[in-house]
This record gives sequence, structure tokens and C-alpha cells, in this order.
Amino acid sequence: MKKSVFIMLLMSIFVACKSADYGFTSNQNFQISQTAAKTDSPIVVGAARFELYLDLLKNKRVATVVNQTSAIANVHLVDTLRALGINIVKVFAPEHGFRGDHSAGAIISNGKDLKTGLSVVSLYGKNKKPTTDMLIDIDVVVFDIQDVGVRFYTYISTMHYVMEACAEQGKKVIVLDRPNPNGFYIDGPILQSDYKSFIGMHPIPIVHGLTVGELAGMINGEKWLADKIKCDISVIPCVNYTHDSLYQLPIKPSPNLPNMNAVYLYPYLGMFEGTNVSVGRGTQEPFQVLGRPGFESDFSFKPVSIPGISDEPKHENKVCTGVRVQDVKSGELFANPRLKLDWLLLFYMSNSTSDGPFFKPFFYKLAGNKNLRDQIENRLTESEIRDSWKAELEAYKKMRHKYLLYP
Repeated sequence: MKKSVFIMLLMSIFVACKSADYGFTSNQNFQISQTAAKTDSPIVVGAARFELYLDLLKNKRVATVVNQTSAIANVHLVDTLRALGINIVKVFAPEHGFRGDHSAGAIISNGKDLKTGLSVVSLYGKNKKPTTDMLIDIDVVVFDIQDVGVRFYTYISTMHYVMEACAEQGKKVIVLDRPNPNGFYIDGPILQSDYKSFIGMHPIPIVHGLTVGELAGMINGEKWLADKIKCDISVIPCVNYTHDSLYQLPIKPSPNLPNMNAVYLYPYLGMFEGTNVSVGRGTQEPFQVLGRPGFESDFSFKPVSIPGISDEPKHENKVCTGVRVQDVKSGELFANPRLKLDWLLLFYMSNSTSDGPFFKPFFYKLAGNKNLRDQIENRLTESEIRDSWKAELEAYKKMRHKYLLYP
């Protein structure tokens, strides 16, 4: 390796180790409680721990499952591994694409990466699971994507299908772990099997409290892959991360989570995607505002199409009135971390016949069950709804404990 390249990589690792000290926006002044405190030592992501996995890649044909977050500082993992002489054969692209420039739900096409010339194979189109032909020229698959710790965020579904395909075809998977920014609490209903879909594949709560590496171990250990097969998997853990860490992401994880405010609010604002309420897609504040035409409020916004971010957003070009959600900036989330339902209940109660049906069928997939919609329609309080989750959450927490890599 050229000396200049080696020095660049060392500098990248050093900067990456400092990534816990800042977020991808500059105006995050959140109040922090003991529930979610910064660690004393810098967090080192799994991708930066080359000494633990480079030997597993040498003289192997490697595929990567990566996106724009797969970086050590500003250097993409693919570029780094290629500079280190690793034979990257192809890149698998999840939802939003290899470079993170596609809006939610947009079909990702196969093609070539302009920078490297590598083949890019979509796992968010006709094939969400790698086929035999896709893996025939591969020995090892490396998964390195920043997750946000929410069941309906689809990167973990992509990981499931990659593990399953590799298990079926005798290929090894290496997961380079990254912190879970919402890893400091666990909440929400457990997904029921009748509502399994690509936006919810596992019997886990909406806020599951796992890193992708821990979830990979759970998928294997609980035999959730097809025919209960097990994947040959190695997880490269983070250093200095705990589930109480307040980890601010250095790169936005997807186009509509542009800052830490959106990342923290996503677990419960995301459920509005299954209603007639806009979450601000097509604005400068996605997953930070709520509204619909006709809601009684002085606050308003107008969703518009933004190429690569929000194509044909809900209530496009219509004035929506509603609220700017302030839970995170006020410190409420960190003082009492939970999957809040108050906004969902408020907008349901205010819905009128002229607004049309409040719920859409998609809500069942987001909630992972039918019960939550029934409870809201029956005017149960947030406390009553939350009580109905207690027993299954306690059972989940006991099971989760077996797979934890971090305190």
C-alpha cells in the first residue's frame, strides 16, 4: 500500500473515533438526562476495527451491503477496503440506494457506481433477497449500514434476507456494528406474525433496543431465518458504546431523517405514515412536523415534491395545518423515554368525516398488529394502551438479554 493511502486511512480512523462528539447538524442543543448520557470515551464503530476483520476478507471475493452511512469519517468503506487491497466484486444497495439519494419506497435499479465502476445490485426492487446468481461469484458479504433502532426501518429487513440467502448458499456474512441512536429504551407492541412484511419481519417491539449486530445474533439464535437455518456470521462490535449512550450520527441515515431531531422522533411519528396526517415529507422538516388540511392550528406547511427525497408526498401542494413537534428539544424524550401516543390520539380525536378515514391499511404493518388501531378507535388512553404491552415487553426484554453485546 502507498504510504499516503495508509496515512489517510489512519487519519480516517482517528476522526471516526471522535464521531460520538458531534451530530450531522450543528444546532442540536438537547437536554440530556442520566437515561441517555454521552460516554466518557469516544465510540469506535465496527468498520474502523480493521484488525478484527481484514484477515477474513483477504483473498476472498467480497460483496458489500452498504449505503452513504458506511463510512469512517468521510471515507466510504468500499473505497477504504479497495485501497487496502480487498477484492470488492459488487455492491448490494438497500432502500434509498448505495449513495442514499433515492426517496422512500422508490425502486432501486441495478447499475454501476460511477466512482468505482463496481456493479451495484438492488435489494430494493424485484429482489429484496439476493438470488443464487447474485451470490455465485461471492465468498463473503459485508454488511455495514447505520440503523436507527426502529422495527419498520427497512435496513434490518435487508440484513435478514442477506443472512438468509447466504445461509442457504453457504456464504459467510460479516456485520460491522454501529451504535443504535434510539438504543436507550425499548417500547411498543410486539409484531404479530399475521402482520409480517418487509417493514416488519421480526417479533420485536417498534423500538427494539438492539444494534444491527445484536439483532443479527437474535435472528440466528431464535431461528427466524427460513426453515430455521443459521447463518455463518461474524459481528465486529463497537468500542465504548453502551445502550445508555447518546450517539449522534455523523451522516444522515436516509433522505427524510436529516437531523437528530428527526431520528429521535421517528419511532412514533413514523406511525403517522399509516394515517391521513403528513409527517412533513416534502418540507424542510420531515418527521418533525405533523399536519393535514383543515386541522385547527396557526402552524402550517405545504408538502411539495423534492427529487430524491420526497416524490409525490402526502397532501402534495396543499396547505397542512398542525404542529411542530418539540419533544426532543424540550428534553422530554430523554427524561421519560417512551413510544409516545399523545399526538396520534390527538389527531385521531380531531378527525372529522370531511377529513376522510384517519387510518390506512398500512397502519397495521407499522403497528405490527390490529390491536393498536382498535384501541385508538375505542378511545383508550395512552396509559391503558401501554399497559396492554407490558407482559410481552417483559418477555422480550428477557429474551433480548441473551444477545446483548453492550451493557
